[in-house]
Amino acid sequence: MFRTALRNVLAHKARLLMTVLAVMLGVAFVSGTLVFTDTLGNALRNQSAKSYDDVAVSVQTYADQRDQEKTGIDAATLEKIQGIDGVAAAHGRVSGFAGVADPDGKLIGSGWSNTGANFAPGADGKDPQYTFTDGKGPKAGQVALDRATADQGEYQVGDKVRVATNGPVQELTLSGVFTTEDGAVNAGGSLVLFDQRTAQKQYLRPGYFKDVTVTAASGASDTALLEKVEALLPEDATAQTGQALAEEQAKDIESGLTGLNTMLLAFAGIALFVGVFLIANTFTMLIAQRTRELALMRAVGASRRQVKRSVLAEAALVGLVASAVGFGLGLGLAVALRSAMDAFGAEMPAGPLVVSPVAVGSAFGVGVVITVLAAWLPARRAAKIPPVAAMNSVHAVATVKSLVVRNTIGSIVTAAGAVAIVAGASKGGGEGRYLIAGGAFFALLGVMVLIPLLSRPVIAAVRPLLTKVFGVSGKLAAQNAVRNPRRTGTTASALAIGLTLVTGLSVLGLTVGQAIDRMTTDHIRADYMVTMASGRPMDSSALKALEGADGVSAVSPKQAAGFQFEDDYLGASSVTPGAVDKVFHLKVVDGSLATLEDGAIAVDTKTADKRGWKVGDTLPVTFDDEKKGELKVGATFEGNEFLDSVLIDRAVADAHEAAPMIMEIWVNTDGGPSDSARQALVDALGNNPAIDVMDQQEIRNAFGGMINTMLYIMYGLLAMALIIAVLGVVNTLAMSVFERQQEIGMLRAIGLDRRRVKRMIRLEAVVISLFGAVLGTALGVFLGWAIGETIAESVPGYELVLPWDRIAIFLALAGLVGVLAALWPARSAARLNMLTAIKTE
Repeated sequence: MFRTALRNVLAHKARLLMTVLAVMLGVAFVSGTLVFTDTLGNALRNQSAKSYDDVAVSVQTYADQRDQEKTGIDAATLEKIQGIDGVAAAHGRVSGFAGVADPDGKLIGSGWSNTGANFAPGADGKDPQYTFTDGKGPKAGQVALDRATADQGEYQVGDKVRVATNGPVQELTLSGVFTTEDGAVNAGGSLVLFDQRTAQKQYLRPGYFKDVTVTAASGASDTALLEKVEALLPEDATAQTGQALAEEQAKDIESGLTGLNTMLLAFAGIALFVGVFLIANTFTMLIAQRTRELALMRAVGASRRQVKRSVLAEAALVGLVASAVGFGLGLGLAVALRSAMDAFGAEMPAGPLVVSPVAVGSAFGVGVVITVLAAWLPARRAAKIPPVAAMNSVHAVATVKSLVVRNTIGSIVTAAGAVAIVAGASKGGGEGRYLIAGGAFFALLGVMVLIPLLSRPVIAAVRPLLTKVFGVSGKLAAQNAVRNPRRTGTTASALAIGLTLVTGLSVLGLTVGQAIDRMTTDHIRADYMVTMASGRPMDSSALKALEGADGVSAVSPKQAAGFQFEDDYLGASSVTPGAVDKVFHLKVVDGSLATLEDGAIAVDTKTADKRGWKVGDTLPVTFDDEKKGELKVGATFEGNEFLDSVLIDRAVADAHEAAPMIMEIWVNTDGGPSDSARQALVDALGNNPAIDVMDQQEIRNAFGGMINTMLYIMYGLLAMALIIAVLGVVNTLAMSVFERQQEIGMLRAIGLDRRRVKRMIRLEAVVISLFGAVLGTALGVFLGWAIGETIAESVPGYELVLPWDRIAIFLALAGLVGVLAALWPARSAARLNMLTAIKTE
C-alpha cells in the first residue's frame, strides 16, 4: 500500500502542486518566525553578555534630577569603591536624552533611543565601554559620537555638532568617533558622550553618578566584591554581579520577543488553517476521480484500513516534501527579515543564523500533521467506497440524511457563536473580548459547515443576471458553481476567513481613527502642539522662548502636577490661566476658569460628581513636597481628553516642584497656522532638532497614523492567507476542468467556442470568489462592531463607521482574484481537443 501511495503521488504531481504550495507557505512562515526570533534573541543576548564581559559588579540607583532625596552615588563613595581590594577600576555613569542634528537640521535617530552619557576614562585615559576609531574622548566643550551617527551626520573630528538635550541647542566640537555594543544605538538611536562634569550637570547634579560599573582585578571573586561594594552603598542603590545582570537582561530580551513570536505564529496559524481547506478539497477531488481505482483495490482484497492508510500516506509524503521546501524558504525569510531591520535603521547585532531543533521539528511537524489531518476526512470517505463502485464511474453522492445532519449541526454552532459574540459586545471590556473571540471561532466554524447550503440560494439569485449579461456562458458558470456545493463551499471558505479578518480590522481601525479625529477637533483649539521627540519633559526655557515668540497670541503648557487628598493621589494638569481656554475647548458647567489666577482649581464634572465636590468647596491637600495647603474649587468643566481631571495654575504647582515637568506646550498664533507661524516657533526654540512642532492635522496623523500603520502590517501578514485562498480557487477550477473534460468536449462539439468556454470558467471562478468575499465581509463587519463595543467606553466619541470604500475594494479584488485564478484552468479548458475530450472517461 505504501508503494501504491508513492505511485499516486508521482502520478498526480500537477494536481498536488497547489497543496504543496499552501503547506510550503505556512511552514515557511512558521520556520522563518522561529529562526528569526531565535537569531535575534541569540544576537541580543550575546551583545548583552559582551557588554558585561568586563563588569564584575554593576551598581544601579533611581537617582532623579528632580528629586533631591534620590541623589545617586557621590564621588566620595565612588572613590571608596575604587579603593576596595580586588577592584581594578570603577566607573561612574550618568545618562539621559541627547539628540544630534543632521546636515538638514533634522534629528538623527528615532528620538526615544537617542542617548547622552558621560565619558569615564580610567588611569590610562580610556573608557572600557567604548572603542575609539577616530579621535579621542571629549573634554569640556566637546562631544564624541557613535560611528553610525557620525556617518549619517557627515561629521568629521573637529567639526561643530549641534546637540540638543532638554535645554537649548548647543554647538560643540567633535572630539572623536567610537563603536559600542549599546543596545539603543543598534535599535537605530544615537549616543553622544560628554565630558564627565558636563554630563553630571546636565543629567543629575555635579559630583554624583546614577550608576557604577566595577571591573575586577585578576583572580578577584565577583561575589566577594559584590558584598564589599554593597556595604558602601546608600539605601536607594542596588548591586549585582555583571553575570547576574547579563542573565536578567537575557530573560528580559526573551520575554520581549515572546509577543513578536506569538503574533507572527498566530498569522502563520491562520494561513495554515486556510490551507486545510485547500488540502481537504484537493484530496476529496482526487479520491472522487479515483473511485474506480479504489473500488478495484477493495475488490482485490484491500481492507478499508489499508485504503485509508494509503491516502494518509500520500498526504504525509506531500506534507514532507512541502515542509522541506517550506523550511528552506523559511530560512530565506529569516534572513530577509534581518536585512529589513537593518534597512529600517534598527541594526541587529552581528551573529550567526540560529537554526534550533525546535524550529526544525516545528516546521516538519506542522507541515506533515496539518496535511495528514486535512486529508483524514477524504481518506475516511475513500475507505467507505464499496467494491461494486468499480462497475461504474459515478461515486455515491451525499445522502439526504447526511446533508440534514450537517446543516443542523452548522446552524446550532453558528447560532451559539453569534450569541457569544453579542453577549461579549454587551459585557464589554477584556472579558467581553474573550467571549467574542470564542464566539467568532464557533461562528466561523458553523458558517463553514453551512456554506454548501448557503451557496445554492445565493448563487441562484445572481444566475439571472449572469445569464442576461453573459448569455449561455453565464448560465453554465452559475450551474457549475453549485453543481458540487461542498467543493464550492470549501473553496469559498478559505477566502471568507481571510476577508473576515481583513474587514473586521478595517472596521475597527477606521472607527477608532475617526473617533480620534473627532476628539482632536472637539477638544483642541490650539494651532500647534510642541513636544520633545524623545517623549521626555521639556526644559522651562522652551516655554519662555515660546511666550516671547513673534506672532504668538496664547501659550499654555500641560505640565504634570498633583496632590494628595485624603487617601487618594490626584493627578493634575498645570496650565496658564487666561490661556488654557484659548488653546483647549473647555465647556464650563459652573464657576469661572478665571479663578485659576487666584489659586483655585478647576475640576471636570465626572470627578466632581464622584467626590461630591462643588464650586466654593475648600479641599485640604498635601503637595508633592509634603507641604500641606488648601485648594478651592473655582470651576467645574466637561472633561477634555487632552487634560487631566484637575486644572491648576502653574505658578501654584511650581512652588511645590523641584523642576517643572512640562510634557506639552500648546500655542495659538495670530492669523492661525501657516508656514511663517511655524517657522517663527522653530526659530524661537533655537531650531532645536529634538523638539517637534505639530499642527492639528499632524496631531491627528500622530495618533491615527499608528492605527493605519498597524492595519497595513496586519494586511501584509494576512496576505499570505489570501494567497493560499487564491491557490485554492486555482486548484478547484483546474481539477474541475479535468473532471469535466467530456462535458466540455460536448459543449465545444455543439457550438460553444473557445472564447465562451474561457468566459464560462472565469465567471465560475468570479462567482465562487465573490460568494466567499461577501460572506467574509459580512462576518467581518459583525465582528468589527462587536469588538468596537468592548472598547467604546475607553474611546471618546466612538461611533461605528463602515469602510464602504475599502469593502468595495475588497470585493473588487475578490473578483479580480477569480479572474486571475481562472487564467490557467480557462486556458486548459479552451485548448481541449473536443474529440479526445468526448472519448475521455
